[in-house]
Amino acid sequence: MASDMNDYFNKKKSENGGGYQKPSGGSGGPKGPQIPKIEFNMGGKSGFIYFIVAVVILLVLAKPFTIIEEGQRGILSTNGKYQDQALLPGLHFIIPLIQKVYVVDTKVRIINYATRIEANSGSSGILTKPAVTVLDKRSLPVGIELTVQYRLNSQFAAQTISNWGFSWEDKIINPVVRDVVRNVIGKYDAEALTQMRNELGKEIEAAISEKVNNLKNSPAVLQSVQLRDIILPAKVKEQIERVQIAKQEVQKAEQDVQRVKQEALKRAAEAQGVAEQARIEAQGKADAVTIEANAQAKANILIAKSLSDKLLQLEQIKVQGQFNDALRENKDAKIFLTPGGSTPNIWVDTKDIKKRTSAN
Repeated sequence: MASDMNDYFNKKKSENGGGYQKPSGGSGGPKGPQIPKIEFNMGGKSGFIYFIVAVVILLVLAKPFTIIEEGQRGILSTNGKYQDQALLPGLHFIIPLIQKVYVVDTKVRIINYATRIEANSGSSGILTKPAVTVLDKRSLPVGIELTVQYRLNSQFAAQTISNWGFSWEDKIINPVVRDVVRNVIGKYDAEALTQMRNELGKEIEAAISEKVNNLKNSPAVLQSVQLRDIILPAKVKEQIERVQIAKQEVQKAEQDVQRVKQEALKRAAEAQGVAEQARIEAQGKADAVTIEANAQAKANILIAKSLSDKLLQLEQIKVQGQFNDALRENKDAKIFLTPGGSTPNIWVDTKDIKKRTSAN
């Protein structure tokens, strides 16, 4: 350090022409080098500027303000006591070292109760907790996977933090969900749970919503509860599978019976159609015969009505002529006349006794 000082003074000596300057108004020998004096002038504009700079630095270090963003609320603490009303989004000034603002999130949050951790479980506002394990009506363990959506009630955010602390959701949502699921699932047998999936989801959501809303100052607002999966014991699953297989076999047998019935009805319908067709054809033929007979009868009636004595005499003459022609060819023929009739009825060829011909 001494050597540095010597170097400094030697440098000053060389700058001053190689010697020391005597102090003005004094006498005697040299008294050593003169150290320059630095004077600060605090008056005027420079002092005011220094004051402003100091105030700005103090404000930056103390940070007497805070900014609350949308979807958030600020909990103002003054000497450890929380203010009743939460700070709304915007700029707020506070007293450093005395007041402090805790920012809480009022956006929708999600808790996934699952047996495995999902890929988005680390995202902001998404938590993953173990699936809810409960006992059914017969004390068989059942796993329930849920997704619960909720948010902090911004109107009572300050009271909620004051009463429950910043881990309010672990003290409100999680216990309520597990308690409700345990009470609801415990009323049913494990085999019936999968068949009542929709009803169970609605019952669980209604019970959780009722319990959360009945808490003092309604600390949380429940958005939705979704029943994602029901994890049954291995033995129960095997039994359900056997029952399902048996039901499928019964359904298949019923379908086979229905198919056989349909085929029998089809064949019966076809046979009935054939029989109906035959009946219609027979009826048609009978109707045709009847029509023909009726027509013939009507014709006979018309013919009978048209016959007269003169017409009969004419017909007798025609027949007599035919017999005369026959007698000319066979003079041995015998003619028999009907009693009282005018027309020959029978003639016999006497040449051939075995041959007889009858004419009407």
